[in-house]
Amino acid sequence: MIEGDQAEGGYLLNYGDLQVPFEIEYRARKTLAITVHPDQRLEIVAPEGSDEERVLERIEKRQSWILKQWRYFDQFKPALPPRKYVSGETCVYLGRQYRLKVHEASDDDVKLVGRFLHLWTGDKEDRDRKSRQIEEWYRSHAEKLFAIRMALWLERSPSLRRDEVPRLGLRKMPNRWGSCTKAGNILLNPELVKTPIHCVDYVIVHELCHRHVHNHSAEFYRLLNRCLPDWEKRKARLESFCG
Repeated sequence: MIEGDQAEGGYLLNYGDLQVPFEIEYRARKTLAITVHPDQRLEIVAPEGSDEERVLERIEKRQSWILKQWRYFDQFKPALPPRKYVSGETCVYLGRQYRLKVHEASDDDVKLVGRFLHLWTGDKEDRDRKSRQIEEWYRSHAEKLFAIRMALWLERSPSLRRDEVPRLGLRKMPNRWGSCTKAGNILLNPELVKTPIHCVDYVIVHELCHRHVHNHSAEFYRLLNRCLPDWEKRKARLESFCG
């Protein structure tokens, strides 16, 4: 079963407890292309002018093949051990790796100094406490950085502006870096702050474009190309990024 996901044209292919997100891109081509990439990303490319309902019907018919491919690639995903938040572990911020240094102290704090992320905590053995401190640090930095970058792109690209300035919010999304609501507000995944700054900018510009065009039609890509001509390189880097 396929259900709509976001205002900007996203969908979820549901099968039992498995959900595979995808979006439909419309390009100058004659046939519908359905591809499951090794990173388990489902790519749907339809001819310009295609009827959306017909496209969704075609995807439904290929559902068993899509899920077979998705599960095939799933077996090659490395199993990541749970983080312990101890000195020596790697933390990623804006695409760069930093070493974690944990200190026991009466006051909790987190600071980035040089090539180290220092964590002061009241109990070095309390993993959940350390996890919350690190997540709060990421979220705080994401909130400030995303607001600055969005303001910069709205100033830099007149095509992205509307009468009202969009609200910016943070939301953890397991399968998305960002989304644009029907009201034109922007939601960004705080995990995005771990990726390089040019990837952050790509997601922000992508979602700002959706304030004008709520799908991935040719009109959307004309706007994206005008505002960010190298968006495809940025998207490829984001998709290959592993934090």
